[in-house]
Amino acid sequence: MLYAENILFTAVMLIYFAAMMLFFVFVAVKKDIIAVIGKYLLLTGLLLHTAALICRGIGAERLPMTNQYEFATSFAWALCLVSLVFILKFRFSMLGVFTSPVIFLVIGYAAMQSKEVKELMPALRSNWLGFHVSTAIIAYGAFGVSFVLSLIFLLRGIMKDNGFFDQHIPKREKLDLISYRSVCLGLLFLTFTIVTGAIWAERAWGSYWSWDPKETWSLVTWLVYSVYLHLRLRRGWSGKSAAVFAVVGFLCVIFTYIGVNTLLPGIHSYA
Repeated sequence: MLYAENILFTAVMLIYFAAMMLFFVFVAVKKDIIAVIGKYLLLTGLLLHTAALICRGIGAERLPMTNQYEFATSFAWALCLVSLVFILKFRFSMLGVFTSPVIFLVIGYAAMQSKEVKELMPALRSNWLGFHVSTAIIAYGAFGVSFVLSLIFLLRGIMKDNGFFDQHIPKREKLDLISYRSVCLGLLFLTFTIVTGAIWAERAWGSYWSWDPKETWSLVTWLVYSVYLHLRLRRGWSGKSAAVFAVVGFLCVIFTYIGVNTLLPGIHSYA
């Protein structure tokens, strides 16, 4: 099964790359059919990616969510899933132009990690693993899409009038609303991540919170997005300020995921 997973993973990388190039061509030649093909390629990649994760789980005899490689490839999967949901729900093909490079970069990062299957340490042998990590994956995927939407919002403000972009990119008010919904989705799942992690930690180590670097930066990320929602709901924040805040929030996500593992080792260093 691990051999099958390697083949599927390679195929998925190629499909995501092809989808990214098609979306770039879509912008260059301005033919809607190319964006349609790009969407179907992303969907195909998502289905094969799902199959690869299933093969990984069967081959490793556990959930494929316990090391850098597995989390990174799952992160790319979540980015693709949330992107497709927003592309289809809002008929927003241009979103693929911006999300497909992020998806490809994340799965490219996964490809650089060790794929070795190791036995789980005792602390990870828990039913809480699936709840805790899967909610983190969805949260990161949603935050990634909100990051891309915020960048589009900021770029939309400096774009000159262009019939093609006006047709395929929603007005800034709608972009702001979609980004807000993506942040809400991400914050909901990040809350689940922190709560399930605390419960799991108490059962594994006898303490709900130990101020491990990963825990601390997860809390920082949660606070950043919570402030975003508070300012939006209570102070009527929207537009450019909210977009910049969402970008900063995603930088916290990236540091929590990559920076903490690289620079601040702790009890979460295995993930």
